[in-house]
Amino acid sequence: MKLGYLILLLVTLEFICTVPAANAKSLSLETSRNRRQSSDTQTCTTPRDGRDGLTGPQGLAGMPGTPGTPGRDGQPGTKGENGQEGPTGAQGPSGLNGGGVTYVRWGKTRCPNVTGTEKVYDGYTAGTHYHHSGGGANVICLPKVPQYHAEASTDNPGKAELYGAEYQIWGNQQYLREHHDHNAPCAVCEVSTRSKHLMIPALYDCPDGWTEEYDGWLVAERTNHEQHKGRITYTCLDKNPDVIPGLYADTNGVLFQHVEATCNGIPCPPYDNRKELSCVVCTK
Repeated sequence: MKLGYLILLLVTLEFICTVPAANAKSLSLETSRNRRQSSDTQTCTTPRDGRDGLTGPQGLAGMPGTPGTPGRDGQPGTKGENGQEGPTGAQGPSGLNGGGVTYVRWGKTRCPNVTGTEKVYDGYTAGTHYHHSGGGANVICLPKVPQYHAEASTDNPGKAELYGAEYQIWGNQQYLREHHDHNAPCAVCEVSTRSKHLMIPALYDCPDGWTEEYDGWLVAERTNHEQHKGRITYTCLDKNPDVIPGLYADTNGVLFQHVEATCNGIPCPPYDNRKELSCVVCTK
């Protein structure tokens, strides 16, 4: 009975320690011989894992990866609360009351050096001949270079004629004596920062709150001119007028002559029927 248990134990050990047939074929003949010689003396043990080794040094950083595709837009955030009201800003300049204004500076080729005033164009003062009964009653500022329509003709007997304006200085008025029979220029001026325009006769200062553009002499056609038929409007001629070079001649046409007040319905004093009246052009 004991012999049987011993034989069973030896067979079991031989089975456990024997290399599987598939692996034995790969062993060399020398290895197989050595195993048979030592099988009687070696003790078979069950294999097990070894202990973990030491941690090695950190490796080099790898190459950067390729950039990924952009992500999709996130969802809109919730609306934040209104901030506190800011301080009130400084008050801006007053706006125009209906836009700017234009006027003519008679007797000058330039506009006055007043803030907000610019020249639109300059030219020649013209109007109706003093001897004609037709034509316009006012004087106008002709541009230096006209533009004619393509349909304009050169044969029109039924026409109104324009004439240049001359200074007519008579008597003892010596201030503008050298301007006698010279023609008067003009300049059209635009005021972009003010919207009202006023010509005041018999004054050379503007009222309070108004801006003076220029002051001068009140002129018109002479009352007792021989064969006088036409009329022109009262005009404020600049106090220091210019002349148009090359046009000096006694050809008449529109005549600018000083205006004086009579004492007929006008109080004298303060008016003086011997003095030339002043004028001033104002804007606001």
